[in-house]
Amino acid sequence: MTQSRVLDIGEVAKATGLPASTLRYYEEKDLIRSIGRRGLKRLFDSAVLERLALITLGQQAGFSLDEIGRMFSPDGRPQIDRALLVAKVDDLDRSIRQLSAMRDGLRHAAVCKAPSHMECPTFQRLLRVAGKIRARA
Repeated sequence: MTQSRVLDIGEVAKATGLPASTLRYYEEKDLIRSIGRRGLKRLFDSAVLERLALITLGQQAGFSLDEIGRMFSPDGRPQIDRALLVAKVDDLDRSIRQLSAMRDGLRHAAVCKAPSHMECPTFQRLLRVAGKIRARA
């Protein structure tokens, strides 16, 4: 078992690459909790580093901070709703398909021999995909 250490906010910021302002914001949103203060500096248990890694992973997967906050039980342990993960995977799959179609369309448009992009059927499909992406946003 890893020994718990006390880190001040500057040490947490340095270890995670997150600005202190972000750490204070996360604390306001009850995503993390300080354990006290040393002068004006907030102090955190070193376990906060793992929690911040989970928050970062959630953000990278496209979850909002509110959704991430609901993934922790009141005692701070991760309690991740698997159905929510499946729904996010489905969203990511849709985004990947749309972005792949966009990439392929742009690649084609770059070398298309049509007199105008507006006369190219592949470019027309690209426009339809872009319209679907905008409608979902």
